[in-house]
Amino acid sequence: MPDGAETKKPVILLADDEVSMRELLSLVLEAEGYETIVSSSGKDALEKFRADRVRIDLVIQDLKMPGMDGIELLRLLKAEAPDVPVIVITAFSSWDSAVEAMRLGAYDYIRKPFDTDTIRSVVKRAIERRAYLQNCPGHLRDEGRGSGEMIGNDPLVQEVFRMINLIAPTDSTVLIQGESGTGKEIVARSIHNRSHRRDRPFIPVNCSAFTESLLESELFGHVRGAFTGAIESKQGLFRAASGGTLFLDEVADMSTTTQVKILRVLEERKISPVGSTELHPIDVRIIAATNKPMEEEVRKRAFREDLYYRLNVIPLFLPALRDRKDDIPLLTGHFLAKYSRQMRKQVTKISDAARRSLHDYDWPGNVRELENIIQRHVALCEGDTIQALTISGKPRNAADPIPPAARPERRESLPAEGFELERELENVERGYLKEALKITQGNLTNAAKLLGMSYRSIRYRVKKLNVKDTVP
Repeated sequence: MPDGAETKKPVILLADDEVSMRELLSLVLEAEGYETIVSSSGKDALEKFRADRVRIDLVIQDLKMPGMDGIELLRLLKAEAPDVPVIVITAFSSWDSAVEAMRLGAYDYIRKPFDTDTIRSVVKRAIERRAYLQNCPGHLRDEGRGSGEMIGNDPLVQEVFRMINLIAPTDSTVLIQGESGTGKEIVARSIHNRSHRRDRPFIPVNCSAFTESLLESELFGHVRGAFTGAIESKQGLFRAASGGTLFLDEVADMSTTTQVKILRVLEERKISPVGSTELHPIDVRIIAATNKPMEEEVRKRAFREDLYYRLNVIPLFLPALRDRKDDIPLLTGHFLAKYSRQMRKQVTKISDAARRSLHDYDWPGNVRELENIIQRHVALCEGDTIQALTISGKPRNAADPIPPAARPERRESLPAEGFELERELENVERGYLKEALKITQGNLTNAAKLLGMSYRSIRYRVKKLNVKDTVP
């Protein structure tokens, strides 16, 4: 920037019919370095937006205003300027209005009364995202929040947002823990996108998707002839991610041998391709994630303690959806918009019965499961309203025993002609594995807990006994 040049202040349009609210928001936001334009009605806000469209970076609007209401204002704003984020605030707690606001492309939905820290945090993220999108040629700019960002107003999620903003500028290693479907890769990408490495690669690798030897080849690369089939040299993901971020998902599923090699990389910041003694320096940030309780894995000696402490420099825990159910309307509206747009349909509403189903369900698959359910029902919906939802029954707690009626049959006595014990035992084991996977909807981690096995053991037994018909 040339000497004497001034950084442009982000401009925020505030639309609220309450004088006290306009004054409060103006005071808080101007203290943060923003410029504000205030309006007392939807019609006036739209006129001011059109007159100052080039300068305005964000709109904060009330949902209930005289004349043109907030929903109509939001619809017009997103039609005219889909790249400008809109934050909706209201004193009226309504499930339907939250869904509708998010469906129309609102960046966030905040209920009054709110504390000033919340509005500061949401505004900061919205402004940062707009600046990021403006500097990313070819990036989709008409998805409101975008498909790759967490959504939520729950304090647990707000704490995750706060941590992301704190740790993104650093190069510290991060360990993200949370159940399957809570958005661990989304958080990892958010950290990368807010870091000084944002213009370099973000490379995810699922550590449970490879055998030990193949994972090492993927991560470290190999030289020609290192093993059977290595007909040419391969660079490896550590070097491919140079200057950027390597995301090690399901890191707890790595073998102990691979864990030792990852530990050495973190300590020395050098890698050696498989079949080579040559060391290559690397410049890459490591973000790891797992759906397993890592301290328990360390206690069971399934994961190296020294590597755990190397990875756990900054711990980040993601909440399960059942612990933040107030965010379900926001997520539902976002997914309605996303899949209605993709499928070119006009599904705009959720019936009261469907809404109750969403709220009462326990969400073992978390946000990913909610997204899949909304996607399926948008595809099957014949009108503009999803009338009823088909959701699988609540899965059994892993601590609960398999009921006797569900247990596989076994012989009560030894037949006179005898039988093959090994085959019989395999059939019994296969039956228990199938039932456990049915109860946990194919989730290997939960099925392992149900049967008192390690994740590695159940994965091996499922493969050995060819129990794949119940596994997604």
